[in-house]
Amino acid sequence: MDYRTAFELAPIGLVLSRQRLMIDCNRQALAIFGATREQMVGQSFEVLYPTQDEYERTGQRIVASLDSHGWYADDRVMKRLGDKQSGELFWCHVSGRALDPRQPHAAGIWAFEDLSSRRALKVDFTAREREIAALLIEGLTSKLIGKRLGISPRTVDVYRARLMRKVGAASTAELVNKLLTG
Repeated sequence: MDYRTAFELAPIGLVLSRQRLMIDCNRQALAIFGATREQMVGQSFEVLYPTQDEYERTGQRIVASLDSHGWYADDRVMKRLGDKQSGELFWCHVSGRALDPRQPHAAGIWAFEDLSSRRALKVDFTAREREIAALLIEGLTSKLIGKRLGISPRTVDVYRARLMRKVGAASTAELVNKLLTG
């Protein structure tokens, strides 16, 4: 088996990127996003995000959070492209690395795992609520979330309270559990 075949048949979605443009992807990535090759290859990652703001803020968060080897991972809400599911939002685990940690967006390889079978989006969240929900799932405190997003911890608490109301959670632990289980 050659490397191209391994890439194409990998059990997770894989995307190669340059300057935040998708230069190649495998079959599983196309399946996850319900897309054709033309809808992804040569396109900006922006097409996979619910809003341009989320695309921009995620790019900034990646740059700020890369480890010394260029690795990054998180759970985030992304958007499907295909005809049947166009615009559908879903939870996705994204991990990968910048090939040169000093130039985070120059070139990278990214893996995508669709979490929708375990974590459904049943409530309509705003872009900022989706970001905060993802960081709460990672176990970050209000102070750390605020620092990462450039907002005050008190603002994070306001968003957390709003999320708790929307999902009917009485505590942060219950909120995280509901976010994880859908």
